[in-house]
Amino acid sequence: MKPLFVLLLVFSIGILAQKWLSEVIDYRLAGRIAMACMLVFTAIGHFAFSDGMSSMLPDFVPNKKELVLITGLIEIVLGVGLIFPQYRYVSAWILIAFFILVLPANIKAAMENINYQTGNADGPGLSYLWFRVSLQLFFCLWVFFSAIQGK
Repeated sequence: MKPLFVLLLVFSIGILAQKWLSEVIDYRLAGRIAMACMLVFTAIGHFAFSDGMSSMLPDFVPNKKELVLITGLIEIVLGVGLIFPQYRYVSAWILIAFFILVLPANIKAAMENINYQTGNADGPGLSYLWFRVSLQLFFCLWVFFSAIQGK
């Protein structure tokens, strides 16, 4: 839920800043900046809660903590890539694939009530799953319409 708030808050600030500084509002730019900020915000969780997030991964995945840290770095790189025109398109497609690839970890966490911060089985559970799946789809669409569509 927090990433959604960050995304919408930064998007709103971006639009207000453009309105104040310019006569033209580039909603797609505001959307890309908001997504980049959200990705940096979520990446911080990968470093701060790497042990808890590691428990979201299936048992057969090796080097779980390292993978969580790497995915945090990937989020930062792809977020920054959305800002630069020469990297925007490629970063957006990779980011959409990334959102799809991390969905199974979110599903596992919901099914096993995993709290991503602690790794304990006191997380929100299946009730959160429907929101999370919808949120991942929303993020994919956000990236598509702010960075790919109309390229």
